[in-house]
Amino acid sequence: METGLTFADVLLVPKRTPLNSRSEADTKTRFTRNIPLHIPLVSSNMATVTEYRMAIAMAREGGLGIIHQFNTIEEQVAEVKKVKRSTSYVIEDPITVPPHITIKEAIETMNKTGVTSLLVSENKQLKGIFTHRDYLFEQDDLKLISAVMTPFEKMITANPHIEMTEAKRILHEHRIEKLPLIENGEVRGLITTKDIQKLEHWPHCTRDEKGRLRVGAAIGVKDSLERAHALIKSGVDVLVLDVAHAHSDLVIETLKALKANFQIDIMVGNIATANAARDLIEAGADGLKIGIGPSPVCTTRIISGSGVPQISAIIDVVKIANQYNIPITADGGMKYPGDVAKAIAAGASTIYSGNFFAGTDEAPGVIMMKDGKRYKRYMGSASYDSGHERNEHANKKKVRERLDIFVEGVSTLVDYKGPVEDVIKSIIKGLQSGISYCGARTIKEMQANAEFIKITAAGWKESQSRGEKLSE
Repeated sequence: METGLTFADVLLVPKRTPLNSRSEADTKTRFTRNIPLHIPLVSSNMATVTEYRMAIAMAREGGLGIIHQFNTIEEQVAEVKKVKRSTSYVIEDPITVPPHITIKEAIETMNKTGVTSLLVSENKQLKGIFTHRDYLFEQDDLKLISAVMTPFEKMITANPHIEMTEAKRILHEHRIEKLPLIENGEVRGLITTKDIQKLEHWPHCTRDEKGRLRVGAAIGVKDSLERAHALIKSGVDVLVLDVAHAHSDLVIETLKALKANFQIDIMVGNIATANAARDLIEAGADGLKIGIGPSPVCTTRIISGSGVPQISAIIDVVKIANQYNIPITADGGMKYPGDVAKAIAAGASTIYSGNFFAGTDEAPGVIMMKDGKRYKRYMGSASYDSGHERNEHANKKKVRERLDIFVEGVSTLVDYKGPVEDVIKSIIKGLQSGISYCGARTIKEMQANAEFIKITAAGWKESQSRGEKLSE
């Protein structure tokens, strides 16, 4: 019988380092076959972890967010669109409205779509631009926007093929924030100073060839083709076929159907064995998600008695994944930055977590006070609370009686952590230290050099006690 090992069972053996500082360690990696990342951090597709705000924050720092699927297709698509519109070199499809709507209707459209200005067009011809300055002190919100907007004659516009340096010069010269791109009077795009500033402020952000932030979205097997089609049309960069036990005939057939119909990278999980890895890769997987039951809000191992401790699962799967040059992501079980270093050293290209990022400002949900401390909710996707809320959302009515739902997760409160940016920086510093201790400069070198040592319960206790002294 094999012995399964997890994070608390092992340590990395320190080796001579070529680095003068841990900050020199390179954390570039891949999430899937064709999705590069600057840092190996991915926020989980959980209802209390990743919606558009988390996905934007993760991508700006060089990681990736996966929008959860516990909503309607239209709602998930709307979340993806908010991420894709948040930052870009050129907004190719800016929001346009007709000139005969009211100020009130225009403001509602801006709030709904998350934009700060609207291009006004009629019969495909640009008529003007409506911004917050046009209604800032306006008393009558039933007035038509055509009466207050900046008309086309007073606007500064440019050709759609303009170079970015020239666009910046025009924006600066005319002291404007929006530069519509016009061809034959029709709107072809929009460049904004805010987008340029964002791209320059986050130089390592995860973005596509158009400068838009990358974002992923999760799908299940139930409505996979319909949901995938809508998400791809909205601009999603990668799909995560997310099933608790992905080594199944149904998942394999679903994956084959997705790959036959769409040209997009698909991460598949969750699995924990080499056999599962081989079957899913041969079915078309562009990445594998590892983890059966390691999460603190997952009770799979307790309910079903099934699972593989996470370090052993990663090592087992990566042997097969490396033969096909397919990246894997370690999903769950990590409590400390050092666990991230161990997961990466064991062979994971990225880590996939809800626990690290739950409780931050960007995670969905409100901050709650309890006994003088601040918390946020953190629900396992297979928890009763999550299932109950999904039922209420789907049927659009409150359900007071207890539902008959099979449960493999729990709901809990986690400490409020502040901005996710601070959490990310702390994890990356720990990972860079781990790369240095492995005598490496990059993640690839770390994985080649890594040497694990098994430790006893006393060894883990010793590790923790030293950590407590340092934190004091």
